[in-house]
Amino acid sequence: MDSAAAVSPDTFDALNLFLRADWVVKLVMIGLAAASLWSWTVILDKLFRFAALNREANRFEDAVASGRSLEEIAAEAGERPRHALPRMLQGALKEWRDARQKGQTDSQAAFLVQRIDRVLDTIIARESQRIEEGLGTLAIVATASPFVGLFGTVWGIMHAFQSIAIQKNTSLAVVAPSIAEALFATAIGLVAAIPAYIAFNAFSTKAGKYTARLEGFADDLSTAIQRRLAERV
Repeated sequence: MDSAAAVSPDTFDALNLFLRADWVVKLVMIGLAAASLWSWTVILDKLFRFAALNREANRFEDAVASGRSLEEIAAEAGERPRHALPRMLQGALKEWRDARQKGQTDSQAAFLVQRIDRVLDTIIARESQRIEEGLGTLAIVATASPFVGLFGTVWGIMHAFQSIAIQKNTSLAVVAPSIAEALFATAIGLVAAIPAYIAFNAFSTKAGKYTARLEGFADDLSTAIQRRLAERV
């Protein structure tokens, strides 16, 4: 441990606090920094992904609301659209075409609506699972990081007390650097946890809203199919 004369403002900068820390505390700091980087990767990915999903959903819903035929809009989306809304439209129309080709009677119309609803529900469930990927990572970082940082702090303080006992010097100039090294681990834990916690709650809300948007579109599709069936009666 440095003497009081060696203590300077540079002693308390982040790099020196890391370099002077015990090896266990260093591992804790490195782990927390990696967790923070991991969570920020998820955060940036979700920011761009939700923006792209909502932008594409707005464009597709505008096309559906334009008055053009659903078949034409579904054909423009291509054979394997990446977005959920055109997949839902194509799935519903496929069930409709299959029912007409098989000469389904009007009494079987209820079964057709049920099949369409199942297809749409399956697409919604898969899409919801896909957009929620990574949220578990944010939850883990948000909940575990403060405790990991606290462990590093406790370990660092124990190591500092051992050094103080060996040197038999309890002056503030001697104690302060060691305590600062230990508390730095808690600070890094909070730096990792706070953005992850905020992002988890924000993206969970966005995922819920997007799922509700898909469910609303599914209801509209089901209504449109039922309207077609009614027109045939």
